Amino acid sequence: MPSPRVLRDRDVNRPRPIYTVWEITLRCDHACAHCGSRAGPVRDDELDTAELLAVADALVELGSREVTLIGGEAYLRSDVYELVEHLAKAGIRVTMQTGGRGLTAARAQRLRDAGLAAIGVSIDGTETVHDTLRASPGSHAAAIRAIENARAAGMIVTSNSQINQLNMHELPEIAAELEAAGVLVWRGQLTAPMGRAADHPEWIIQPYMVLDIIDTLAKIQAEAAARAEARGVSEMASFRVTLGNNLGYYGRHEQLLRSRPDRRDRFFPGCQAGRYVLGIESDGTVKGCPSLPTAPYQGGNVRELSLEQIWEGEALRFTRDRTTDELWGHCASCYYADVCRAGCSFTSHSTLGRRGNNPFCYYRADKLRKQGVREVIVHARRAPGAPYDFGGFELREQPWSDELPAPRRSLPVLS
Repeated sequence: MPSPRVLRDRDVNRPRPIYTVWEITLRCDHACAHCGSRAGPVRDDELDTAELLAVADALVELGSREVTLIGGEAYLRSDVYELVEHLAKAGIRVTMQTGGRGLTAARAQRLRDAGLAAIGVSIDGTETVHDTLRASPGSHAAAIRAIENARAAGMIVTSNSQINQLNMHELPEIAAELEAAGVLVWRGQLTAPMGRAADHPEWIIQPYMVLDIIDTLAKIQAEAAARAEARGVSEMASFRVTLGNNLGYYGRHEQLLRSRPDRRDRFFPGCQAGRYVLGIESDGTVKGCPSLPTAPYQGGNVRELSLEQIWEGEALRFTRDRTTDELWGHCASCYYADVCRAGCSFTSHSTLGRRGNNPFCYYRADKLRKQGVREVIVHARRAPGAPYDFGGFELREQPWSDELPAPRRSLPVLS
């Protein structure tokens, strides 16, 4: 890996919300047991159509290039097609992330006709585990159909998987299923203890498990690339694996799992919340990243302030103005501290109660392993039960053991 100074000095662009993730409704046709926003019922005060279009115009003015619509389920709003078309005609690349339960062929085609460029269908395990996490029998089959419907409509189809103790042992099986379904990019990310996931601390991975998870994903990616080469297919047009922003960092597979086939020098650049990323909740609350817990990070509401005022406000500037002084624990003395700044802020904050120290790190776990030590988190505080809420864990160290726990079998009974 390049030195931290070289990594930092490449970041010369002016901060602007290039990538926006926009929750346009909390209404959902799932009630997933690991949902960070506790989606399900619609919010009482969600933005109406005129307000959505005004925010869309403000995003264009601020320089957004891509907007991902989420929920709940974004397709449950009848005006989603109008919003997609409005954004697309303004030159924004519009995508959607979905659980796919109600993504019928007709809906997929109508979204594509409106200008939706790509869709990500979440698959969080093979059938039993996926349906457990989604708290809905038949959810896995519906998601696979959603992939088929989106592909038939002519959209690029990707998939996200939240990795946790229920599914970490079946990553090769998930990958094989997605590749067979025609998914182009599979993005792995960690289930963080936020929202309903905070109610299941036993599902959250232990920090040292990152090593096995990323090693497995790297093996899957290498094998997929080899198959593509053997078939004479470009890697850009074949199945590939990448890492989400809360899974990493700076280990031996960093560039393999963060780079595109046409650019092999990519790495984790630090938390981009409020620097190049923006999150908007369905009631108009704005955060630097859609995953951040709302209470500590809300920067204002579009009904009270302009989007530009919120973007320039103090709450959204924390990654622009921060220094390494806020780092603590092992992150404070890390070789990559100057550029990484403790990795994903929302994962650190929802786990340990504040950002600045992230134990879910390959480089850190590997370094501790060489010292004969591993970190574990111990559940200490329950979450209060609100959207984007979190409880808390205590971080401890123990002697290293090469044994991983057996796969969890105590799955809830689905009715």
